[in-house]
Amino acid sequence: MPAPDGPGLRSDCTRCFGLCCVALPFAASSDFAADKGAGRPCTNLQDDFRCGIHTRLRDEGYRGCTVFECFGAGQKVSQITFGGRDWRRHPDGARQMFAVFPVVRQLQELLRYLAEGLSLPAARPVHDELRRAYGRTERLSLGTAEELAALDTAAVRQEVNTLLVRVGELVRAGVPGRSRNHRGADLVGARLRGADLRGANLRGALLIAADLGRADLRSADLIGADLRDADLRGADLTGAVFLTQAQLNAARGDAATRIPAALDRPAHWTAAR
Repeated sequence: MPAPDGPGLRSDCTRCFGLCCVALPFAASSDFAADKGAGRPCTNLQDDFRCGIHTRLRDEGYRGCTVFECFGAGQKVSQITFGGRDWRRHPDGARQMFAVFPVVRQLQELLRYLAEGLSLPAARPVHDELRRAYGRTERLSLGTAEELAALDTAAVRQEVNTLLVRVGELVRAGVPGRSRNHRGADLVGARLRGADLRGANLRGALLIAADLGRADLRSADLIGADLRDADLRGADLTGAVFLTQAQLNAARGDAATRIPAALDRPAHWTAAR
């Protein structure tokens, strides 16, 4: 079973045909400097499928690219689903490839969460169920392009989410005291500096631009939480459940922010105050 942030569940652009730069649309905004339609290559995509401004994305107005994570879907679709046939040399399969990529990305994201659940001792009571769910989801992700295009991803997500909710409950049950329930809460711009959020349920919470400086988020369930521009400087996210690299990349932090060992400290984070 791969690690939650192992090579199979993290993007490897060297083995991908720039699918996120072509298949997905984006609109001119604070995250993107220009409009781009689905299926149209970004103007910064080079002939070798590499980004021409990769090291300057934030400076050039493409912050949205720096927080995107495909969880390994790009290389899986490029190398396995389509057997290494790229959309430039085989344009007849381009539309299908672009349609399948978002489907596989959803499956890869679920695999990443299932793998994390299997790595957590507190979730041992459901490890067998997690293992079976991982196997089923992995098999679906390895289906043919036709099978993937016809897949009911909403049904798959619902089935897996039932298990993931249980994982979060088991982890949070080990935190002393009564944990806070902010599931799906609108906490945009909330002032939570120094807040005790140990074991909190923050699933799907909107924490855009929230002040979480020096907050205690140990063992909090952060699956689907929107952390764009959230201030995590000095916060403790040790043991936070289902926290992804993309969420960290979207937030603001510093050298004093404590993060899970499996994740990387974003390069744009500041030095500790």
